[in-house]
Amino acid sequence: MNNLTLYLLISAVLFSFGLVGVMMRRSLIAILVSIELMLNAASLNFMAFNKFLSPDTSIGQIYTLFIMGIAAAEAAIALSIFLALFRQLRSINIERARELRG
Repeated sequence: MNNLTLYLLISAVLFSFGLVGVMMRRSLIAILVSIELMLNAASLNFMAFNKFLSPDTSIGQIYTLFIMGIAAAEAAIALSIFLALFRQLRSINIERARELRG
């Protein structure tokens, strides 16, 4: 097995762990961590393809930095929403958030 296949296998495992975490968890914080894991798997893919297939060495790094910026913005916005939800319901359980429907 060559190195690219190893990186892609690790990335697929990370992404599947994140997907299972999103589907199975009830806590909003755990769901946020699982989404971050999925974004890191995508970043690993970009870096692996950049190293092994791309003649230009900076394209994968640029995409990875872009993903890191998106992840930071997503975490900041999600945590502020979670804080507002906690102030309203005194819980961050996803089942309790369904009570807010109008």
